[in-house]
Amino acid sequence: MAQVRESSRLGEVFARRRGSARWRAVPKELALVAGGVALYFGVRGYTDANTDVAARHAHDIVAWEQDIGIYVEPSMQDLADDAHWLTTIMNWVYIWGHWPVIAVTLLWLVLDHPAGYRVTRNAMLISGGVGLFVFALYPVAPPRLADLGLVDTVTTYSSAYRVLQPQAFVNQYAAMPSLHAGWDLLIGIALFTWSQHRAIRIVGVMLPALMAVSVVSTANHYVADVVAGITLVLLARAAAVQMERRRALRHGSHGRADASPPPSPDIPRPRSRPGLAAR
Repeated sequence: MAQVRESSRLGEVFARRRGSARWRAVPKELALVAGGVALYFGVRGYTDANTDVAARHAHDIVAWEQDIGIYVEPSMQDLADDAHWLTTIMNWVYIWGHWPVIAVTLLWLVLDHPAGYRVTRNAMLISGGVGLFVFALYPVAPPRLADLGLVDTVTTYSSAYRVLQPQAFVNQYAAMPSLHAGWDLLIGIALFTWSQHRAIRIVGVMLPALMAVSVVSTANHYVADVVAGITLVLLARAAAVQMERRRALRHGSHGRADASPPPSPDIPRPRSRPGLAAR
């Protein structure tokens, strides 16, 4: 019994030290993410987009969507306009379902699932970096600025979004790809992969789908932007998973204090149940 109590005390000490170490890592990680976000918005905001070129690219995208039968932006906005409550929901998803959810999820990951955090963080940094090049090389006017008869419902009916994302840091002609939709998919994957709570996993499934509908119905992105954003972040996440696997092999993560994930960062480790080890 004394040996069992001693083992229990050692386990508690180890858990406290591990928790303390993870909290100490939060400022560094917050600084890294904040720096990446600041660079993203800074470069995005100061990109010298030619409005005529951006409008021409927008109409090229519309023509392509019409050719393959996926130009549904006007009908989606009409559907939302017919029910004002639906417009309100889409606006709230666009505003509060992005940066606030990203911030909370990253904090949860860095504290409870470091490997999941690293995969998500690196995927965001990779996709954001690629996105900056696309914004600069291929500026695209969003539907609300392309003379398509569509209205930006977010800024028309709410001022909250410009508080979260000031106008000075926004390039109005950076519709392609949609990282609003793409990064929400990353967060949804993280919630579904690492959470053991059914309600949170359901949120992980619903959030990316709602955001994909929201960015189109609010006239901020085309369907093609959403497809491009999703494709980009999935490729970025695949690269981030490989980076994490190489890190685990290099550091011999099994048994380390921060080694909460299983060998594959994509598969959450089940929580042990009392009495299971004794069987």
